[in-house]
Parts: sequence; structure tokens; C-alpha cells
Amino acid sequence: MSEKDRGDQYRIEKDSLGEVEVPQSALYGAQTQRAVNNFPVSGYPLPAPFIRAVIAIKRAAAETNLALGLLDADIAAAILQACERALKEDFPRQFPVDVFQTGSGTSTNMNVNEVLARLAERESGLAVGANDHVNMSQSSNDVIPTAIHLSTMLEIQNHLLPSLRHLHDAIYRKSESVADVVKTGRTHLMDAVPITLSQELSGWSAQIDHSCERLESSLPRLAQLAQGGTAVGTGLNAHGDFAELFARRLSTECGIALQPAENLFAAISSQDTAVEVSGQLKTTAVAMMKIANDLRWMNSGPLAGFGEIALPSLQPGSSIMPGKVNPVIAESVAMVAAKVIGNDTAITIAGQSGNFQLNVMLPLVAHSLHESILLLANAAKMLADKAIDGFTVNREQIAQALAKNPIMVTALNPVIGYARAAEIAKAAYASGRPVLEVAVEMTDLSEEELVKILDPGRLAKGGIIGGNG
Repeated sequence: MSEKDRGDQYRIEKDSLGEVEVPQSALYGAQTQRAVNNFPVSGYPLPAPFIRAVIAIKRAAAETNLALGLLDADIAAAILQACERALKEDFPRQFPVDVFQTGSGTSTNMNVNEVLARLAERESGLAVGANDHVNMSQSSNDVIPTAIHLSTMLEIQNHLLPSLRHLHDAIYRKSESVADVVKTGRTHLMDAVPITLSQELSGWSAQIDHSCERLESSLPRLAQLAQGGTAVGTGLNAHGDFAELFARRLSTECGIALQPAENLFAAISSQDTAVEVSGQLKTTAVAMMKIANDLRWMNSGPLAGFGEIALPSLQPGSSIMPGKVNPVIAESVAMVAAKVIGNDTAITIAGQSGNFQLNVMLPLVAHSLHESILLLANAAKMLADKAIDGFTVNREQIAQALAKNPIMVTALNPVIGYARAAEIAKAAYASGRPVLEVAVEMTDLSEEELVKILDPGRLAKGGIIGGNG
């Protein structure tokens, strides 16, 4: 490539290390380009909600520095205008820095600083510095932890929790519609005493409800921000009132209550809150995997499995077996859960990397948290709309299996004792006959009494039904 060709496609930018070739179309500058050159690792940039959070931080910082008399009014106005444009417009190619970069996330912080500075200069004609103006009163070491908290909090509140509540409501509606269905309960995948399908689904809805509660309980700690601690937590090069004023402005702009961290040294050197939130995401994933696997088992067959329900037929299930339909939504959800559990392990390891005054796996934490939130939010809605809402109940199959369930003999324990009841259960298993028929033959109880004691609907209500109860 000739020098002329190179000049047509690149411009020369300078930083403290010298000159760098930067694409002509790039809004970013030398430090971003060095990061692009240095970290060709995954091709995954930091997620868009995280970048938007960094831009929101820059906007609130400019407003705060202006209010404190630290930033020229015209330059502040130019930065604010650049932030508004960057938040409204899509600049996906302008934030290309790989997740696996410098552990502080400095490359991403400077990427945003450079883009905003260039936009501000274009609009105003002023000389706007990425470090001196856009990054005023800040360090990557407090910007990136603040962005992790802010973006995670917003994504949980605006996307994940609504999706989980949508799933909870779908399960609840379905449970209401099958309240009259009594089925064989199962423990160890083996027949157990009866349960209603509604009771079974109520367990699922409670799991999702508890997941929401756990996530909500973490929000107050996400609301505590590292901003104002600058490099190591001392607040060097930031006004003494910066942290408080910044938190107020960011709260107003984002519509959520935020405040400076109780201890800025902990906020910068650790990622304990991120580890906590990741644990709650993992717990949610485990709950969703349990539900998905229950659906798969209940749908299994349909002839050689349980065949209790039929999940919606969404696509052909086999390239070789005509007519086969698989529980694809449940399988997708299970894979999402596996990925979230893996992300939690990555975040746990990252959380241990707070060496002295700075955690040095911040981009990995940001990426993994956002991936988990995105996957769970999408999977919860998909599970609700394409599996829970649409499954039908095979009442005949459930009734046949229930009628032959010898474990219903458990209700006879208070009347004839465990040992005698076990003999009846074994005889019913061996003959394949309903336990009621066998119990009529092997006890002195009348059929009327046995029908009452062994009524599946009554058994599903619990309590003592036989004997003196």
C-alpha cells in the first residue's frame, strides 16, 4: 500500500507514546486505536448498556464540574451536547475495544472520552480534551466500577425483573387453569403421593418470585457508586463535593436513587456487589433450569415417556425422524442457565482480583454480568410465551397413571400401619392393578371407606385422612 493510499484511509493521531494511525471514519483517537491493536482477543466489545452508562457518567461529571466552577461553560456545553448525541444515536463501530483488555477498563474509558471529545469539537469548534475536559475529576478506576453498578442496576430494573414477573404471571395463570388436575407426584423420579398440577406449578412461580426478591435486595448496594474516589479512593484531583453532587445529578438523569459508596476504597478495590448480584443471577438460572427440566420430563414421550403435557410444536425435531417434535424452548432455557452459571464462576474469580487498591478484571465483570442479565431476560420471556402459555394437559394419561399409583397406599399408614400398607403396595405393583382393588382384598376396610381414604384429590390436600383423623 502506498503512502498516498494510507493517507486516504488513515489519519495520524498522537498520544503520550507517539503517533498512531487511526481510520479516517473513527471518532476515537490514539489511545483507543492502541487498544484495538493490542487486544485482538475475542471480537466482543463491551455491551451497549455499559457504554451508555459510561456516557451518562461523563454527562453527569461535566454538569458537576461546571457547577463547581471547574469546567469552562462553553466546553461543558459542548461535552453535554456530545453526550446527548452519543446517547441518542447508534455508534456501534466507535466503541470497538475488546472485553479482554486492560483490567481497569482504561481503554474503554478513554475510548468514550475520545469519542465525546471529537464530537464536542466538531459541534463547537473548541479544543476539547479527552483527558483534561471529558475525564475531569475522574479516573478509569472509579468510572468503570460506577458504570458496572449503574448499567447493571438499570438492566435489572428495566429488563430482567419485568421479564421474570412476566414468567411468574404466566405460570400463575396456567396453574389457575389446571387447579382440578390431580397427578402422580414424583420424588427421585419415582412415583410418590398425589399432587395437583396447580400445586406443582405454584412451586415454580414461587421460585421465580423469590428470584425477583433476591435481585431486588441487591439493588441498594448497586446504588452505591465508586465515582469520586478517582485513582485509589482518596479522591485526588476531584473537588471535595464532587462525589455527592455527581450522584445527585446522575440520579436525576437516570431516574434512580444513587449515592456515593460508603467506602470508596472498597468500591474501587473490590467487586463484592457484582459477585453478589451474579450469585443472584445464578440462583435465578438454577430455578429456570429446574422449571425447564420439569417441563421436558412432563412432556417426554409422548408414548414411551410421562406424556403428562404437550409443549407447543414449534419446529421439526429431527433431520431423519419424520414427525418428531422436541422441547426446544426448554432446552434453550437450560443452555442459558448453564451459561449464566459459567459466567458466575468467571465473575467469582474476577472478584478475587482486587489487588490492593484496584480490581483488575473489571471489563470481564461488566461483560459477564450483562450477558447473564440479557440471556435470563430473553429466556424468561421466551419460556413464558412459547412453553408455559401454550402447553396442554393430557388428562387421560395423568388419570390412568394416578389410578395405578400404589404409593397412594401411604394414606393407609395411620389405619393399618406402614408394614401392612407396604404389602398392599407391593401386591399392586406386581399385579399392575389399582391400589384400591388390592386394598379391598387385603384389608377389612369397606370399599366405601377405602374410596374415601384413597381419594387422590383429598390426598393432595395433605394432612391425616385415615384412622381417627
